[in-house]
Amino acid sequence: MKRVLLSAFSMIDPETYREHLREAVSEPVGIEVAQLGSTDRLIEAGTGFDAVVVDVDTPVTAEAIGALGDELEVIARAAVGVDGVDVAAATDAGVRVTRVPEYCTDEVATHSLSLLFACLRSVTTYDDAVADGRWTWEDGRPIRRVSESTIGLLSFGPIARRAAEQLSGFGAELLAHDPFVDGDRMDELGVEKVAFEALFDRSDHVAVYAPLTPSTRGLVDADALSRLSSHSVVVNVGRGPVIDRDALLEVLESGTIKAAGLDVLAEEPPADDPLVGHDDAVVTPHAAWYSEEAREELNRSAAADVAAVFNDEVPDGRVDPDADWL
Repeated sequence: MKRVLLSAFSMIDPETYREHLREAVSEPVGIEVAQLGSTDRLIEAGTGFDAVVVDVDTPVTAEAIGALGDELEVIARAAVGVDGVDVAAATDAGVRVTRVPEYCTDEVATHSLSLLFACLRSVTTYDDAVADGRWTWEDGRPIRRVSESTIGLLSFGPIARRAAEQLSGFGAELLAHDPFVDGDRMDELGVEKVAFEALFDRSDHVAVYAPLTPSTRGLVDADALSRLSSHSVVVNVGRGPVIDRDALLEVLESGTIKAAGLDVLAEEPPADDPLVGHDDAVVTPHAAWYSEEAREELNRSAAADVAAVFNDEVPDGRVDPDADWL
């Protein structure tokens, strides 16, 4: 019998795995659910599992991979990214790593624009003012026209490309920086490829879609943020640590930029994060991925990847250990 360990996480639906693996795998598959959420809890779950399905809050380190035992065949990440999973250690141990890269492309792209426009149009400022009994347009000043702005996209993967498509009707100039995507791919969507510094020098607003890797951690630092202007909005739907939190707080406090729209933070859930509740920040709880359809697709895809490994097939969500972006 194959044994599968599922994280007891709200995104993960055990019944989907039971149904799919029962139908797709010829031998019996046992599903076990455990409250993970940390490396220690993953190690405490024991050995003898052929597959582990983890959430974004459960780091899978080299120590954890060793502790899980020789039976382990696949680590399935129920997420787009694999930050927190030691892909190299898994590869060395003969364990495949999978992810679900495009289950929420439309949702995250839409959410990024929701945050952008909420900040641009001072939506929460107006809402607070009306709740306090004020009824005046001046509370949201200054607001600038979107069609006369330049919007920069940091990273140009599937989510950023979808956002570019959605933005195409607003008349803004679009720029993007991504060292792994050539300019021709960007040109197809009316986006100009620029260097990192130029993205911040030329953009009125910047939306961050970058995954968390050693090269992107802290990439958006004090220097980058200082290149923006007092009417600028910074959005992050990638990973929290891509932006230097202290640097972002500084430019908000000093008025160097107008606002920040954040779906991801340096620590999740946050513990006394000064960005939470800040007058110039709109923060959502890493919910950009969510729709009922996206949750269903996430579970079906991750379960299919586990089944593929059990059937000695190449899973659709296989992570290439030699990928440049890791």
